[in-house]
Amino acid sequence: MRHSFLATAVAVVAIVAPQAVHAETIFGAMAKAYENNSSLNSARAGMRVTDESVALAKSGYRPRVTGSAGITNSWSTGSSGSTGATFGISISQSIFDGFRTRNGVRAAELNVLAQRENLRNSEQNVLFDTAQAYMDVLQNRDIAMFRQRNLAFLDEQVRAAQARFDVGEGTRTDVEQARASRAGAQAQLEAARAAAISSAAIYRQLTGTEPKDLSPANAIAKGLPGSLDSALATAFAKHPAILVSKYLIDAGVYNVKTAEGAFLPSVSLSASASRNYALTSPTGESSSASVGATLSVPIYQGGSASASVRQSKESLGQARIGLDVSRDQVRAAVTSAYTQLSASQAAVTANRETLRAGRLALDGVVQERDVGQRTTLDVLNAQNTVLSAQIALAQAERDVVVSSYALLSAIGRLTARDLGLRVALHDPKEHYNAVKDKWFGLRTPDGR
Repeated sequence: MRHSFLATAVAVVAIVAPQAVHAETIFGAMAKAYENNSSLNSARAGMRVTDESVALAKSGYRPRVTGSAGITNSWSTGSSGSTGATFGISISQSIFDGFRTRNGVRAAELNVLAQRENLRNSEQNVLFDTAQAYMDVLQNRDIAMFRQRNLAFLDEQVRAAQARFDVGEGTRTDVEQARASRAGAQAQLEAARAAAISSAAIYRQLTGTEPKDLSPANAIAKGLPGSLDSALATAFAKHPAILVSKYLIDAGVYNVKTAEGAFLPSVSLSASASRNYALTSPTGESSSASVGATLSVPIYQGGSASASVRQSKESLGQARIGLDVSRDQVRAAVTSAYTQLSASQAAVTANRETLRAGRLALDGVVQERDVGQRTTLDVLNAQNTVLSAQIALAQAERDVVVSSYALLSAIGRLTARDLGLRVALHDPKEHYNAVKDKWFGLRTPDGR
């Protein structure tokens, strides 16, 4: 059983300490996520759905053309009946609709702009999640490696304690303490391996590939603000969540105007032409045509128009409150990321010193134990201090990198364009420009 476990442990070390040949970088991982992530691709599809709302709104400017054809058969008592056919076409064109179409188009255009910012926010979230998953894989692999080494160290302590006990230089307590520590280390190694597998699964979900050879990453420096005030100023000006709220407020204003248009008169033109055929005796043909204009003046709509206006105004009020909510959330995110970055950098320095001192102390305790001045428990405690410092340092180094990307995301600059990722940048304007003025056609721009 023990040999089987050690063989498994060696395999784990091979996983957690891969060769650096063709190693993946954190930017390469984010580039894969930008291209492959299903959540981001779903958000892009949602953007294309929103683009069509502009074409729908603009349809109010355009005429409606309807063709018709019919056949009738009529009869009465004492007659042989008659059959006739009619073919016609009618056209209607709105001239004035209380500015509802114009305001609806403008609201749809602003909703498109808001959706673009939502898409940018989704991009930021996916890239940050990828950076975090990348660092989690590195951290958990390092922790698994530390625990594997710790297990090997404790194996040696068990053998040494047993050897000293066999020659009468140690006690049964020393042996059992070493064995207890080794058993705990085995359980901790299994937990570390599980964490490494779990973080790898999250990485696979985000990037579409397995995390094989990952190279160490450093905190990003490009684009980071020099002070908290500067970070907040940048975030309030550029964060997509805030820009979404602003666009929704503007769209809400036009939605109110659209609803108010129901109280204004409307004018439309119509024309129709038809041809009638008598198919039974006496046969014959006749044609008719008409052109007209209609003025409609709303007087009372059962309260629906008034309710629509009130509803639109309440939605506008909610959008304005939403802007305050977004600003509060962004402020909290920026402050948290900025302070966490500073705290993590200090933790790295402190844990490096702790690790250095702990290793020196461990060497000294082992030597003192060998000459009978220390016990096995002292060695185990010193080793546990070293292990804790190694894990704390790995976590702090991970937190520094993750916090730097969190801060970049919080100020609205964690995008493929800002990072300079080597990818073909997705431009939502291409689809919008292809469909916004389309008069007809069932195929989407990509041929579906």
